[in-house]
Amino acid sequence: MKLHDNSAWLLVLPALVIVTFVGILPLVAIANYSFQDLFSLNNPFWVGVDWYRNIVTSQRFYASVGRSFLFSAMVLSIQLPLGIWIALLLRRSHRFVVSTVLVLITVPLVVPWNMIPVIWLNFINPNIGLGGRLLSWLGIGFDYKFNALHTWLVLVVMDTWHWLGLVVVLVYAGISSIPPAYYQAAAIDGASPWQMFRFVQLPKIKSVLSMAVLLRFMDSFMIYIEAFRINAGGPNNATAFLSLDLGEEIQAFNYGPSAARSMVYFLIVLTVAWIFKTATSARMPVAMEPLK
Repeated sequence: MKLHDNSAWLLVLPALVIVTFVGILPLVAIANYSFQDLFSLNNPFWVGVDWYRNIVTSQRFYASVGRSFLFSAMVLSIQLPLGIWIALLLRRSHRFVVSTVLVLITVPLVVPWNMIPVIWLNFINPNIGLGGRLLSWLGIGFDYKFNALHTWLVLVVMDTWHWLGLVVVLVYAGISSIPPAYYQAAAIDGASPWQMFRFVQLPKIKSVLSMAVLLRFMDSFMIYIEAFRINAGGPNNATAFLSLDLGEEIQAFNYGPSAARSMVYFLIVLTVAWIFKTATSARMPVAMEPLK
């Protein structure tokens, strides 16, 4: 009789311990606090679902959720096509050009998040920033503090500058892994560049594109530091995302409401991730059963 050796699970044990202390236990604690009014952590008062009721009946909550989803949709609609286009250009470029572009485009990824808005605020400053001086020289009035459209423009461009390198690297890695035989067969069939992309490259990079979409959605939906430092949700709450509302609750030491808002935030992200996984799994071909 063959004995099954489960000792390999011991290798997963350190990861399970870390996930338990870093993820599961804090989540359980926050879920507990979301049902209480905490004047202090040592003096809780049970309020049930009152905090959740206040959230789901608030018009500001739905407006913040809508702005968060809108921002994620905007950056995805810009960064994915732009990242694919740059990766396709790099595939036809010299190796030195590819290395140089990949290094330059990924530099923003290593910049600390709290420094990103500082860099861009200095850049668009009309007194000391190159971008601000250029706009002034062109006679273009740019007021991100009191013009909601300009504030959104700064946030979208800043986020694209920060994260475009991730999309380019993922897509370029996927394209580079396609065997040359596919391109040779397409060339023999007389495929155009669009047909080459549509029927050869795109199907082969669907997995990395799915990863890029999920990662960029998560990051953009949870944007906080950049939006807070640029205009703190202004003007007139035009950029008050869900994360900024949560930050206000935390800074006001409203432990109960902030815990409930955190749980709602977590459930929204978890739901979107589950829908995304279900949609991508449904498109995957079903493996054929082996012949007996």
